[in-house]
Amino acid sequence: MEREVLLSIRDLEVSFPKGRGRFVAVKGASFDIYKGETFALVGESGSGKTTIGRAIIRINPTSKGTISFEGKVINQRLSAEDDRAVIKNIQMIFQDPATSLNERATIDYIVSEGLINFKMFKTNDERRKKVVDALAEVGLLPEHVTRYPHEFSGGQRQRIGIARAMVMEPKLIVADEPISALDVSIRAQVLNLMKNLQEEKDLTYLFIAHDLSVVRFISDRIAVIHLGRI
Repeated sequence: MEREVLLSIRDLEVSFPKGRGRFVAVKGASFDIYKGETFALVGESGSGKTTIGRAIIRINPTSKGTISFEGKVINQRLSAEDDRAVIKNIQMIFQDPATSLNERATIDYIVSEGLINFKMFKTNDERRKKVVDALAEVGLLPEHVTRYPHEFSGGQRQRIGIARAMVMEPKLIVADEPISALDVSIRAQVLNLMKNLQEEKDLTYLFIAHDLSVVRFISDRIAVIHLGRI
């Protein structure tokens, strides 16, 4: 049976202004990610791996090439409906939970933000239930909704970041070095959590890392990127 391609990247180039010219961070990258798999992109610092992840969620504009999701090119101007679908279906787990969570917002608001933006609930009770359920899936308690990020450990903050992504019911998660900022003692817990959620929800992961030993544990296929080339 032929596997379904969820994300396809062809001849991708990402460049940034540098002095009077441009710095090409990613050059001619091409790969496919199949539905339900974990595809790892491994490279040292400055290799372009995070740049590709941010291009997929459309933070970084692309210079050349295509990014296709479910058969549609997404690195171009989209209709409002397609734009919303891409944002909902591709979520990111960031490297440093300390900086990716708004310190002034409660956990309830942080996890709810996407639900509110996309009107994914009819009543406030329904919204709250979605938040509590998402927190429970990552091992956190209902009473945590009223707390703030600084009240949690690094591992707990990353679980909040995972809940924030999962509550949107995405199809693809871009995980940008999701355990590199965590204590070694809790890295395996977070990896196991991600694997369990993937099996339960039929998720697809792009797992970005600099450490081959980490990705061997979680990945189905691995690509190595060096100086912007795969």
